[in-house]
Amino acid sequence: MEPPLMCLIIISVLSCSTDRAGGQALSASENPIAVGKNVTLFSQNQVTTGAWLFNNNLVVIIIPGGAFPAADWTGRVLFNSTTSALTVMSVGLAESGTYTLQDVTSSASQLVLSVQEPISGVSMTTNGTDLVEFNDTVTLTCAVVTGTSLSFQWLNDTAEVTPGGYVHFSDDGSSLTLTKVTRYDEGPFECNVTNGISQGISFPAQFNISYGPTGAAVSVTPPLHTHITGSYITLSCSAESKPAATIHWTLDGMNLNHTRAQLELPMVEESDSGDYRCHLYNSVTARFSSASAMIRILAPITDVMVNHTAGVAVAEEPFTLNCHVSGETDFIQWLKNGHLVSADNTTVFDVENRTLTLSPAQPADAGQYQCQAFNAVSNMTSIPYTLEVYYGPNTPVITAPSLALIGNQVLLNCSSSSHPPSVYSWSLNGTEVANTAEYLTEPLAFNMSGMYTCMAFNNVTGRNSSASHMLTVLAPVSMASITTAGGHPILNNMFNLTCETVGSVETITWMHHGAPLYPDGNISLSLNNATLTFDPVLMSHNGNYTCEASNPLSGFTSENYTLNVIYGPGVPNVTSPVLTVEGSNATLYCSASSYPVSQYMWFFNGTLVANTSVYLASALSTNMSGTYTCTALNIITGDNSSADTVLTVLEKIKHVHIEVPVHPPVEGYSYMMTCNVSGPADQVLWLKDGQPLITDARVMMSMDNRTVTLDELHRNDSGQYHCRAINPAQQLPSPPHPLIVNFGPEMMMVYGPSMAVEGQSVNFSCSAVSLPNSHFSWWLNISLVANGSVYVTPPLTLNMSGQYTCMARNPVSGKNTTRALMLNVIENIESVVVKNDTIPIDGYNFTLTCVVDGPYTSIEWKKDSTNLTATNHSQYYMEDNKLQFAPLTRDYDGTYECVATNLVGPHPSPPYNLLANYGPLSVTIVGPDLSTSDLTISITCVADSRPQSEYEWFLNDVPSSVIGVGSVIQIPLLVSNYTCKATNPVTNVTMSRTKSLNPFGSASAFHSPSQKVLVIISVFMMQVFFY
Repeated sequence: MEPPLMCLIIISVLSCSTDRAGGQALSASENPIAVGKNVTLFSQNQVTTGAWLFNNNLVVIIIPGGAFPAADWTGRVLFNSTTSALTVMSVGLAESGTYTLQDVTSSASQLVLSVQEPISGVSMTTNGTDLVEFNDTVTLTCAVVTGTSLSFQWLNDTAEVTPGGYVHFSDDGSSLTLTKVTRYDEGPFECNVTNGISQGISFPAQFNISYGPTGAAVSVTPPLHTHITGSYITLSCSAESKPAATIHWTLDGMNLNHTRAQLELPMVEESDSGDYRCHLYNSVTARFSSASAMIRILAPITDVMVNHTAGVAVAEEPFTLNCHVSGETDFIQWLKNGHLVSADNTTVFDVENRTLTLSPAQPADAGQYQCQAFNAVSNMTSIPYTLEVYYGPNTPVITAPSLALIGNQVLLNCSSSSHPPSVYSWSLNGTEVANTAEYLTEPLAFNMSGMYTCMAFNNVTGRNSSASHMLTVLAPVSMASITTAGGHPILNNMFNLTCETVGSVETITWMHHGAPLYPDGNISLSLNNATLTFDPVLMSHNGNYTCEASNPLSGFTSENYTLNVIYGPGVPNVTSPVLTVEGSNATLYCSASSYPVSQYMWFFNGTLVANTSVYLASALSTNMSGTYTCTALNIITGDNSSADTVLTVLEKIKHVHIEVPVHPPVEGYSYMMTCNVSGPADQVLWLKDGQPLITDARVMMSMDNRTVTLDELHRNDSGQYHCRAINPAQQLPSPPHPLIVNFGPEMMMVYGPSMAVEGQSVNFSCSAVSLPNSHFSWWLNISLVANGSVYVTPPLTLNMSGQYTCMARNPVSGKNTTRALMLNVIENIESVVVKNDTIPIDGYNFTLTCVVDGPYTSIEWKKDSTNLTATNHSQYYMEDNKLQFAPLTRDYDGTYECVATNLVGPHPSPPYNLLANYGPLSVTIVGPDLSTSDLTISITCVADSRPQSEYEWFLNDVPSSVIGVGSVIQIPLLVSNYTCKATNPVTNVTMSRTKSLNPFGSASAFHSPSQKVLVIISVFMMQVFFY
């Protein structure tokens, strides 16, 4: 079928199927994009048969092996057959729309491309700038010279303006309307326009908004509610207003003819008090406002004084103080000793606090009194008034002893609360003995006992008061001691103690161990407490006793008397061993409760053997078994008591050891141990590792415990075993028997590779748990190849693949076990190398081949040590062992490796350095340079090329007139056109460059002015020569 006909059919199919969108995702190199730029549309998958459409119109039809653009898109698009990417050149606004990639084998994918014109010439206009707050409405309009898909943002002094309230947007946001502006809308306002590819901002707009007056206020300096006469007062008027408001002041409605913001009132009088008001007016907004302050002016207080009514202040009688004040007074308060006085039951103030009445006066009311007078601008305190309150005398207080010893002197003191102080007098039983507050008696006699009376008298109040005190004269106690009568204090008999004294004794107190002693069922006291009777005396009565004889002014305590109750002996307590072995010693102890200490005797089977409380029986024999008796005797009471003990002497255990069988203990087999004892043993005890051996279904003992059988030995049975022979008098252990249970081999582990290459040596190792250690051997299939736990193979060959088995054998138990692993010996990769079959040229397809000598499972490619991964956007792909570039560009220059991997591991190739040949891309002629030797010039041809280009030179663009080859040529001083043709010998690309030379023109044709001079001189000499 002819291509045009095929294209017609495909176009028909595509135009009918573009509604099936969503097969593969599309992306753009830039979206949105500016007018005039190139854009590339990418697809995730390659499309081999299909088409690119724009707004359902054909752009490019795709068929295997090629692509054909629509007529109106020719020269405007590029199609990449490898990635199916479509590049639209120099897009315009008309290229905005929906692009569809249709694959005939699947559904279509779509992308909406937005082509936009950059923004320029942003400007802003307003319908006014001088505005009045709450009156005027203003509209700001934003416009651009160029730009599409515009988005507008409004800023007020860098803060974004948002719609709402009195703020309105219109014309898609290009117009901003502020209804009834406020003072905060002065700006500056800016308009920021964006469209995704560019932005622009207008010059700022500033408004002049008049407002006020608002917030009018009057401040007063100093800020007081009431001012003192003579003060200097300043009133300040303020308000928010633009322009500034005009001001005038009034006092109680009367104009003060003052128009400044501050009103100053110097040396004020009380007549200056009143309502001061500030009136404000804004001539632009035509609005008024006012504020006021009330000023009160008052004169200060000039004098305050306290006086009193006639007479002195006497306790229990009323007394009044008066406060006299000069000047206007708001209130008065009273102070006593610097503290505020408050009204109570006895302190009364009049209505204005000008009088203070003490009703009645009390001694506590004495002190410094002041009154304080206050008004709004001053206060004054009177000088102190000292108030004395006269009182007393109160009932006297007598300080003196009630009892005194004969021959001593006594001081009696009398005091009474009184102002002024009282005078005093003393009398004894009605007879005056002194007229002072203190009275010191003569040395006392018994007839000076009696009632002493003190009388106090106040010569101001005319009052008196009396009090009495009884004094008794006594003799001192000078001796106390304890005596006994009768025999010893024997337990359960009566016993008496007597306290003998000298002096006037009123009380006798008995003490036992320092604590008072009281009568009870066994203790009684005589009527005067002089005799203490124990009936009977008990053990609890032991201890130290004292008696104390005393009267209220003296006392005497006896020396300690120690009471030790005589008793015993009680039944002796005998301590001795019950059993012992022949040849040993036995110590027998005897003790009995007794006072004084008893005497002791020991008897063996009725025969006296010792006269001490402790009896040592040494070198015992079996015939020394029997009854031992201890007798205790009290030499004062004559009483005695006895107790017996029985001692048995046994034969000695001489030897204990463990017998075991001759065969070694092996896990899983029975094992028997026997305890052999020489001597009498009632019991045998087995221990393992120091702990009693516990029997169970596997550990069994004989009836007499002398034989232990371990059925089916386990490794945990290993340990130190003892047997212990026991009788009532002796325990003897055997020497330890170390039991080590042999077991294994088990838990066998084999280590080694499962894969290796021929020619390589590998290591196998084997381990097993065993006691003693196992012996190891290695087998390949059924052949023995080594002895030992480690086997290192010789260099491997392919026929050495197979099963490698390790056998572990316990030399004691005779048990063995095996473990095997498979080793697969594979052919080695001998070499890996990267080769190419064509010359690498920029812009042409190029293939690298990974040549591998040996079997492999996979091949990977690396560039500059980094793994290569092909994507939809890359211009290379990998297939089998080839890396193909479609096409090759200089971007792919670098060092390449291929890595061949087999079952053993990776094998990298040597590095392959890829350099794409290109050019020539540009040709430049440099020169001329003057040669001073032969009056010629040289020019140089330079081309950007890999490898270096070959050069040919032509004169005046005549292809047949080759005048030289190479990069540099020497030419005569002639005016001519020189052409350099550069040819890349690999790419066969040719590029030319022509340069016109006039050796006699401007100096710029040479590298220096001196070279131009040399050329002119040379031409002149040639003219002379030819003519």
